Amino acid sequence: MLLKKTFYKLFKSQKEYNNIKHKLKDEEKISLFENNYEKLITDIQENIDKKKELNFFHSGPIGDLIYSLAIIKEISKSHKCNFLINLNKKFNHPYHKHPGNGVLINDRMYNFILPFFKSQKYLNSVKKYENEKIDINLDLFRELPWNNAFNTPRVFFHITGEQTNLSEPYAFVEDHPTIKKRIVIQRSFRFRNIYINYKFMKDFESPLFIGMEDEFYDLKEQIPNLELYIPKDYLEIAQIIKSSKFYVGNQSSCFALAEAIKVPRLLEGCPDSPYVQPVGPNAFDFYYQSHFIKWFNYLNKI
Repeated sequence: MLLKKTFYKLFKSQKEYNNIKHKLKDEEKISLFENNYEKLITDIQENIDKKKELNFFHSGPIGDLIYSLAIIKEISKSHKCNFLINLNKKFNHPYHKHPGNGVLINDRMYNFILPFFKSQKYLNSVKKYENEKIDINLDLFRELPWNNAFNTPRVFFHITGEQTNLSEPYAFVEDHPTIKKRIVIQRSFRFRNIYINYKFMKDFESPLFIGMEDEFYDLKEQIPNLELYIPKDYLEIAQIIKSSKFYVGNQSSCFALAEAIKVPRLLEGCPDSPYVQPVGPNAFDFYYQSHFIKWFNYLNKI
């Protein structure tokens, strides 16, 4: 392939070379798919068609686990669905200030999220992966020869061959017993929008932060009256989000929860990595400051 490209570059016009290069790139992708992934996709479809109980395999991170629930919930209407969470898979690229210390999900994180996933009644079982037979490998979304920079839940549509209505909730929790009707915020150090700031929120009563302490103190520099709450586990985070007046945050596992539960929500869109788009009523994203303030005020009034 490299020799072909070199030959064409040396002996063809620039226009001919560009056309040939494009064709060769497509041929390379087709070959990669046919040799490595086509059978895997076909086998997944056959498993869904023929089996009544399915093992879903996923290595995370947490936000992607949550987004995959949309299609698992749909498939659970006709199948028993078991969720096998794979621990300690290493990142294949740098992930700024991720709490997993180089892995997508570690044991501490697994214990923190387990109560939430176990609370989802359409999941037949949730456990660590321990070499069980895999029927649907959801990790394929990281490997397939495609550009997966589209709304994250949909990548799992194209692995399973199934579809669902993303405007409907796909995670369910009770209200929090004491924390209610607060403006809830979480802003990770990843997927930030460099064009906006949160300083205007200092004029609103006691917004509540539910992320990591270092993330909290970073944002508190912009919102002096920001309060920190440290939940006991991920189920409590989900309950706080469910009971919020509305939720504000960038791409993170907490926004994934807000999206799955379908509370009023506002996403700080990431210009460089637009992998998440809100779907449903009272769900907005923004890239610029005036739009941030506009939709924040709108959600604060409803």
